[in-house]
Amino acid sequence: MLLSNDASHSMAIICRKDLSLSKGKFASQCAHAAVQCALYSQKNAKSDYENWRNTGSRKVVLYGEDIEQLQELQQLAKQKNIVSALVKDAGRTEIPPGTITVLGIGPAIKSEIDDLCSSLELVS
Repeated sequence: MLLSNDASHSMAIICRKDLSLSKGKFASQCAHAAVQCALYSQKNAKSDYENWRNTGSRKVVLYGEDIEQLQELQQLAKQKNIVSALVKDAGRTEIPPGTITVLGIGPAIKSEIDDLCSSLELVS
C-alpha cells in the first residue's frame, strides 16, 4: 500500500553555513550524512527506512548557521525519536580533524522533518 503525501517520509541534510567548504567537500559531507542516517535507520528504525525508500527516498539539503544550531537540532530530533547523525571530518583536506560539518535527520515522516527544519534556508 502506498502512503499518502501527508505520510511520506523525508530526510534533511543540514550543512554548516559558517564553514567555507569547496563544492566537492560540501557534497561529500552531505553524502556521508545521508549514508549514515540510511544505514542507522535500516538497522534501528526499519519502518521509517522502508517507508522512505518506498516513497522516493526524498532528501532536502539545508543550511544551519553553526555547530550550535546543528547540535540543538540533533537534540530535538532525539527527543522525537528521529534518527540523526553528525558528520565529523577526518581532516585530510580542507578542515581540521574532528570538525563537525553536517547533520543528517531522518528518514522520518515528512511533517516531523518539516517541524524541525522549516526555519532553515534551502541550499540552492
